Amino acid sequence: MTLAEATAPTCTICRHGLYADELTAYACRPCTDRIDLNLRALAGADGLYALLGGRLMPGSSSGGPAVSGSKTPPLPLRLEPLNLLARGGVVTILQTWLIDWHERLDYRHPRWDGDLRQQCDQVVQRLRTLLPWAAGEHPAVDEFAREVSHLRRQCEQQTTGERPARTVPVACPCGQTLRITLDTSGARCITCGTQYGHGELMNLPLAERRIAA
Repeated sequence: MTLAEATAPTCTICRHGLYADELTAYACRPCTDRIDLNLRALAGADGLYALLGGRLMPGSSSGGPAVSGSKTPPLPLRLEPLNLLARGGVVTILQTWLIDWHERLDYRHPRWDGDLRQQCDQVVQRLRTLLPWAAGEHPAVDEFAREVSHLRRQCEQQTTGERPARTVPVACPCGQTLRITLDTSGARCITCGTQYGHGELMNLPLAERRIAA
């Protein structure tokens, strides 16, 4: 790698080089499009957030009846989708980001109308409208990208019954082990502070397993 390549501006999400017309941006166009796709997946009558409402009853994640080998009655509702649906879940997290963006832009505090499902649609629409600004101006857009991606994966796991992605330990050159999945967009080493994009994480060697003596 040449010195020019090493110092060239890169996307804070994927760590790839930026095009000539986006050299001052924090996120490249493909990563911005991916954030937009994840936001769109959450909203709407057929979106992941709306589908969570049909996964609240025990046994609903697999589409079959609730089966238990215990004599203890099951909880009346499944906590995982309930936590995503309720205050403090998907909608609250997205609204917190929108408040931050409005404050940075010196806009009025956003207003929330209707129930949480309607508020989900509202906040997603507003975030998508301001996303080009965030990609170009917000220094934490990489954190926003990771959080939105994580919300989508959580909702998909609850609505489809899909198992969580397998975690793989990889080794940072400093010796610290990073635990990632195949779709991890980026990670920072807590020991040396190195920030890795997705491609860089995929190129790190597997961490050696420590066998107890």
